[in-house]
Amino acid sequence: MLVALTVATSVAALALAAWCGFAAYRDQPTKDWHFIGMGVVTLLTLVQLIVGIVQLARGEDPEQGTTIFVAYLIGSFACVPAAGFMSLAERTRWGSVTVAAGGVVLAVLEVRLFDIWGG
Repeated sequence: MLVALTVATSVAALALAAWCGFAAYRDQPTKDWHFIGMGVVTLLTLVQLIVGIVQLARGEDPEQGTTIFVAYLIGSFACVPAAGFMSLAERTRWGSVTVAAGGVVLAVLEVRLFDIWGG
């Protein structure tokens, strides 16, 4: 895996979590600009998914197994969009809390992906 991409995705996810956490603190639901931030983070996870699949196709193997690596790649890609859809259903401050939690979960998934690959 590309270390720079993993770090960038983790930092972006934590920034999104802080941003949405601040919105929740101010008793605000997720707004359009939060969804733009979710789109940026999701784009980073899509690039990571593609890079991971390409590396697997080239014959590189993760240290802890291909199945678990692919599962974490897919989970990372789905994490923020799932939180975004849930925040649409909850148009209160708790929608912002949901996205903030999704950002923290994504950062943890990124650390785990790095460990699975053998970082």
